[in-house]
This record gives sequence, structure tokens and C-alpha cells, in this order.
Amino acid sequence: MCQFIETIRIENGKPLNLGFHNYRFNRTRRDIFECNLPVNLADYIQPEPYTERIKCRIEYQEEVEKVEYLPYTIRPVESLRMVTSDGLDYTYKSSNRQKLDELFKQKGEADDILIIRDGLLTDTSIANIAFWNGQQWETPEVSLLEGTMRASLLGKGLIVPAVIRPQDLSRYTLVRLFNAMIGFGEIEFEVSKIV
Repeated sequence: MCQFIETIRIENGKPLNLGFHNYRFNRTRRDIFECNLPVNLADYIQPEPYTERIKCRIEYQEEVEKVEYLPYTIRPVESLRMVTSDGLDYTYKSSNRQKLDELFKQKGEADDILIIRDGLLTDTSIANIAFWNGQQWETPEVSLLEGTMRASLLGKGLIVPAVIRPQDLSRYTLVRLFNAMIGFGEIEFEVSKIV
């Protein structure tokens, strides 16, 4: 069986969005392994020595198996190519990214892909996404992966869910990519860069 992962951003000695990571970690353990005893990831990580942005990568199955700390640099993304993969399932964040990697190879000259599943926009290969309609940021109602940053932004009302089809892109002017490691607003470009 493949391993599951949590990627936690550590900055200034503090893990970000740890409550959302704990929720997803324990939900995966419950759904896949029927482990109903919650675990707190704070018991497994030591964020204090890190002042710069660090990726804390936790591999697990029923229990935490490996914790590593890696330097992190944001990979620039300024364009996306839409690719279709009906039925793609990435409900649980795992180390098996074979299907996502295959789709990524279709990016052509673009920096990343924007995955269409069953006629709806979902996520890029590495991030959740939101579109600016002139009044608010809308994120696809159904994502491939319910990201921890996405959950945090939804909870704060900074993004709202919406059904977004490829033909709806003309309603928007800007797009943002975000995930546990990439803050909201750190990657932003014009929707016209989506092909």
C-alpha cells in the first residue's frame, strides 16, 4: 500500500495550519486504516530551530513512519494548460502521484496544468486554485485534494466555493495558486495565461 503524506509549512519556528493538517491526517487514518484514535502531529515535529520557510514532510500509514525537514523554494508558475482526466481520484494526499505526473507531462509550454474532471475545473498538479471575479475569489467547489490552506481560506471567508467550468473562465480576471507551502497571493497571474 502507498504511503500517505502531510506537508506542513514551518516558518519562524512555528507550524502553520496544524489543526487542518491534524484533521486531514486523522481523517485519512480513519477512512483507510479504520484508526479511530486521533493523533496530534505536534507530538512528532520539532519546528523551533527553523526560521526560514521549511517543508516538514510526514509519511504515514496507520502511524507516523517518517518526518523530514527540507528547504523550500516556490517554483514559479505563470501559465497553465487545461488537461482532462475524468474520474481522477486524489482524495487522500499520498506519495503515489503517478497519474498527476502523467498529466503534468501534457503541460507543453505552460508552467503547470489545470485539471478538468467531469467537466469541472479542479486543481493544478501541486495546488488548489482560486479565481477573481471582480468582487471575490472563487475556488472550485469540488477539488481533487481538500488542501489545508484551502480549508483555512474557506473558513476565513477569503475564498468561496463555486461550480467553475472551462467556459466560465471569461468571468474572471486573475488566478491564484496556493497550498500548504504557497501562501494565498504568492502566485497570481492573469486568467488569459490559461490555455
